[in-house]
Amino acid sequence: MARIESVDEYLTGFEGAAAERLADLRALSRATAPDATEVVRWNQPAYLHPSGTILFTFSGHRAHATMVFTPSTLGAFLPELADRRTGKGSVQLPYAEPLPTQLLERMIRHRLREHEDDGVLWM
Repeated sequence: MARIESVDEYLTGFEGAAAERLADLRALSRATAPDATEVVRWNQPAYLHPSGTILFTFSGHRAHATMVFTPSTLGAFLPELADRRTGKGSVQLPYAEPLPTQLLERMIRHRLREHEDDGVLWM
């Protein structure tokens, strides 16, 4: 896989429902964490706190997008994520299902608070 230099470049690699979902995640990320810097880490979009700490990432796959937070952020929302596939800090967002925008906004805000108030760094 070639090294991706920008989020714009990353997004050009997707079409259809995947492209729409990733554009929605980008817009949501920018709106909810406006002071975060958008960068590429591990060949996927990542959002950095002004302190330089990664807040969260997202990526596109064949049938779903994935957002990755810290395990502590994910853990705080596990009851609400019971019907979704999750991993260490990740949540899958199938393209065939509506985006849980309000839940993701709350997760992003929680991640900001846990970093700013509790000093929680990236994994």
